[in-house]
Amino acid sequence: MGMTMTQKILAAHADLPSVTAGQLIEVDLDLALANDITAPVAIREMEKAGGHVKDREKIALVMDHFTPNKDIKAACQVKCTREFALRENIAHFFDVGTMGIEHALLPEQGLVGAGDCVIGADSHTCTYGALGAFSTGVGSTDLAAAMMTSRCWFRVPAALRFVLKGALPPFVTGKDLILHIIGLIGVDGALYKSMEFSGEGVAALSMDDRFTVCNMAIEAGAKNGIFPVDESTLAYLAGRFRRPVRVYEADADAPYDATYTIDLSQLKPTVSFPSLPENTHTSWGNIAIDQVVIGSCTNGRISDLRQAAEVLAGRKVAKNVRCIVIPATQEIYLQAMKEGLLEAFIRAGAVVSTPTCGPCLGGYMGILADHEKCVSTTNRNFVGRMGHVTSEVYLASPYTAAASAVLGRLATAQEVLQ
Repeated sequence: MGMTMTQKILAAHADLPSVTAGQLIEVDLDLALANDITAPVAIREMEKAGGHVKDREKIALVMDHFTPNKDIKAACQVKCTREFALRENIAHFFDVGTMGIEHALLPEQGLVGAGDCVIGADSHTCTYGALGAFSTGVGSTDLAAAMMTSRCWFRVPAALRFVLKGALPPFVTGKDLILHIIGLIGVDGALYKSMEFSGEGVAALSMDDRFTVCNMAIEAGAKNGIFPVDESTLAYLAGRFRRPVRVYEADADAPYDATYTIDLSQLKPTVSFPSLPENTHTSWGNIAIDQVVIGSCTNGRISDLRQAAEVLAGRKVAKNVRCIVIPATQEIYLQAMKEGLLEAFIRAGAVVSTPTCGPCLGGYMGILADHEKCVSTTNRNFVGRMGHVTSEVYLASPYTAAASAVLGRLATAQEVLQ
């Protein structure tokens, strides 16, 4: 029997001729990631074990969740990580001035790429599957062991196949695609499985669309999401990725637990209503909102900001609506500045933040009060996710979020632009 794309990557990193779903293996890692919330836990576990970093080049520490520090506790978390990075001479440490939201920053900096096996003490590490890598989130204890050994263990996942055809209509994005899929299969529909994407429709998706799709694979319970390596992937990696590109393809007889065919041309702007990502809708009534957030590791890239600016430029954010825009990295911030996007946001009445996860996890820079409603380009809308337990988060694309900011209610870009 053949292997899926994910299984081939795991077999290669385990130095095995083949693997099968359910098999327990130990693999060599290309990179292990942590942030200012998860790194201190791993560091303390390492210290308990009396261990040290095995390979300083295979660790990335990104201070992004509460950076610049929001309070004393956050400052102490970063101080712990900063001192560890200096003590262990970590090659890839990103602090104020160089940091960005980790899952946008690492691909941008060429630290992850095709054929890699990557873990991170953050559930959205699955983002890098857009580049043809196996990447997944782990707990801080597993991360501590990985930093000491450059290895990790896995139970090989089974897989679901998503065959894409056609191309996305105007104002429909990768965010709408992944919300559609999660609505289709549910938040546990891919539990501990690989979500593998294929079909001629893949070529119609930008790299940013693919990052968004893989980023939210975890919201369907998946172990990872992964796209095939094609011309778009190679163009993105060229001059950026620091290691040799390794291309793996699923075998023709690879086993899949289920196959879903999705015609991209039939998708509509999709919104996930409170309080689970699977609660998706393509139509709704008059839902007044209080806040809009455009950013995060899901939708804070330059194409996302361009989409938001297309709607906001020359218009005004509705009265009584707060609109917060967060470029995902310093490089994206600079590019948005050069293109005049930041001016468009500010003139529209939005605020622009330094790169940070901020409000996505209810951290800071946009916490919701009781009964407030927010349209957000982030990835989770659980109860209390962005603030008070009675607040509500509606997950949407940058187009939909920006349109909602203008009209003061949940709305699509078509309502503003057409």
